[in-house]
Amino acid sequence: MLLCVSSLSFANSSADQAGLKSSLKYFPVGPIYEYRWKLLELALAHTRDEATSVRLEPFAEEVTQNRGISLLQSGAIDVIALGTNAEREAQMLPVKIDILRGIIGYRVLVIRKTDQAGIAMMDERALRQQLTFGLNSQWADLPILRANGFTVVTSTNYENLFGMLAAGRFDAFTRGLNEAYLEIEKHKEQFPQLTAEKSKALYFPYPVYFWVNKDNQLLASRIERGLKLALADGSFRQLFESYHAKEIKQFAGEKRQLIRLSNPVLPAGTVEPDTRWWWH
Repeated sequence: MLLCVSSLSFANSSADQAGLKSSLKYFPVGPIYEYRWKLLELALAHTRDEATSVRLEPFAEEVTQNRGISLLQSGAIDVIALGTNAEREAQMLPVKIDILRGIIGYRVLVIRKTDQAGIAMMDERALRQQLTFGLNSQWADLPILRANGFTVVTSTNYENLFGMLAAGRFDAFTRGLNEAYLEIEKHKEQFPQLTAEKSKALYFPYPVYFWVNKDNQLLASRIERGLKLALADGSFRQLFESYHAKEIKQFAGEKRQLIRLSNPVLPAGTVEPDTRWWWH
């Protein structure tokens, strides 16, 4: 996918003089992340009179989150969009505006269909004691679940989680409200026995930011200004709601037992996500 922020064209030398590259490599890449990069495109479009036009280009290689962070530190990647924790804030420069409005912290359980009735009968204590969860070893919610008393096994590969769950290696894995249904639909032919659990949900505060290299304060400032302008004119919210309309409607019609979790990996002073666009 190639996103073009402006029809104006400038030479690379002009971009260098402005302190901003004319093309920016972004990570992570894939359908569930499209909204994040459309939002970055929107933010840059709001500030295009401040500097040269900027093209957004996906980072072509398939890499892990930790590898992506290393590549941002080395300059091979320019912008990352991931959740926050203290370690990441030490490694990168965050633009501290939550781009997903807390929706990714509302976690739906992906389970085997045959386990639905049993899980529906469980209370919160039984859920912690009787279920084993599977997570990617690099996901930032791994220490959150462990700190809240859940038993977790890990995989280094996200795609492997579907096969491991289908094979009974664990009982569930959690995905954000904006992720779960899209991913189940994507994998339904290969794993028709998997579904979204209907009676429970977890929630923990989990802001997702844009991140840049610690030395790139100019880019961070431009993204922050653009996001604030998009918040002020309503285009940020309009984009969020257009990308998450199906999930927001589905959420409004559901009645789930909500289990609130603490998030011990949040850096001190982190602002709680504002969920009012989808959850009052």
